[in-house]
Amino acid sequence: MFPAKYTQLIFSFFLSIFMSCVVSAVSVVNTIELIDGFFSLWMTAWLKSWIVAFPTILVVAPLTRRLVGKLVRNTPS
Repeated sequence: MFPAKYTQLIFSFFLSIFMSCVVSAVSVVNTIELIDGFFSLWMTAWLKSWIVAFPTILVVAPLTRRLVGKLVRNTPS
């Protein structure tokens, strides 16, 4: 198991894997539909997407958290 201080990094790692996998699948299906060799094309697209997605999430997540913090009221409703 990992120390709690790595929670955000591990969360970002897995989120980037799942999201880039889904988005690349949709993109490949939208571009070429389901053909022979789809899986290979999808995995190539996924890897390229993940290489961009992981560092992007590491940068964008804290900014998004701050933006949401400004939009959400902390008082009970």
